[in-house]
Amino acid sequence: MRKISNFQIVPEIIFGEGAASQLGSAAKKFGSRVLLVVDPAIVKAKLLEPLTAPLRSEGLRVFTFSDVEPEPWVETADEAGRIAREEKCDSVIGAGGGSAMDVAKAAAVLATNPGKASDYQGLDLVKKPGLAKIMVPTTAGTGSEVTFTSVLSRKKPKMKAGINGKYLFPEIAVLDPALTLTVPPLVTATTGMDALTHAIEAYTSLQASPMSDTTAREAIKLIGANLRTAVHEGENLTARSNMLLGSLLAGTAIANAGVGAVHALAYPLGGSFRVPHGTANGLLLSYVMQFNVSGCAEKYADVALLLGMSDNGDKPDILAGRAISAVTKLGEDIKIPRRLRELNIEEKYFPEMADSAMKVSRPLENNPRKVGKEEAIAIYAEAL
Repeated sequence: MRKISNFQIVPEIIFGEGAASQLGSAAKKFGSRVLLVVDPAIVKAKLLEPLTAPLRSEGLRVFTFSDVEPEPWVETADEAGRIAREEKCDSVIGAGGGSAMDVAKAAAVLATNPGKASDYQGLDLVKKPGLAKIMVPTTAGTGSEVTFTSVLSRKKPKMKAGINGKYLFPEIAVLDPALTLTVPPLVTATTGMDALTHAIEAYTSLQASPMSDTTAREAIKLIGANLRTAVHEGENLTARSNMLLGSLLAGTAIANAGVGAVHALAYPLGGSFRVPHGTANGLLLSYVMQFNVSGCAEKYADVALLLGMSDNGDKPDILAGRAISAVTKLGEDIKIPRRLRELNIEEKYFPEMADSAMKVSRPLENNPRKVGKEEAIAIYAEAL
């Protein structure tokens, strides 16, 4: 008998080429004053006008906040929240990669809740609904447009942690693959591996359900079949669209099943060494999969088939090995960093990194095999 499961999803999702043109009508549902949170890459890629034009055409007043750094600090979210509050905004739009969307979601709740972003890092600490949230991803990776998490970094102590809770769920997600055409190859590669990590970890999570499995499986298929093309043929709109859909489905999967040890071990790389989240996840994924094999061989066997590996009637452990090989080969083909030494992370840091990873308790609890400090150090050593 299956356990009872609860499946949540963003109320409205607008998907397809040209979807950004509907941003104005979407925001107008909530009022006339909008905080638009974007990362500098949006401005550099000349994507700001396609976002603001639909808003202006509906007569909306737009306040733009673009001081979003990679792996954003809690203070950045505090400042965005201050602007939303003081300008009496009705909604917050987050457009860009995961950093912009995470800052936007945090700003929306900080506009209506007292205190600072750091006060709410944890589970269900936000007590009041925030402003309406509309997310517009321009990379195919984080899935933040459909999750209830805003991940932010602290300087003291050096760490990353999420604001997690029902009030972080966006009201609307607008996904336009045309906005992803200018994403550079390396960013396409690392964000794509982030999405694949989400899908695989949700699929093997101890909190997985038939519904999260369905979205995770389709995400794995889409990403496995399209990531190489999106990296090497960035103008290929079909590949870009499939990657954006895969990222969306992977985000939906983790919003319900959660993530695992890859994320827990990746957080110290971002918090202490400022390694981009997708890079950290993509680097660690195959090493954590190798560690996890004994806990989820049958699901990894499914992953192998979803990634296009042949069956040949082999046993699950053999197919699981092929899944790890497929993930490793994919990372090599799209040229993401494969070793910690490439990121100037030395063995002497491993105990401290492992201590930090142990504090990321929920992903570790979801992982199909128990990970303690010694196991974490061993995985880092394999990845050195």
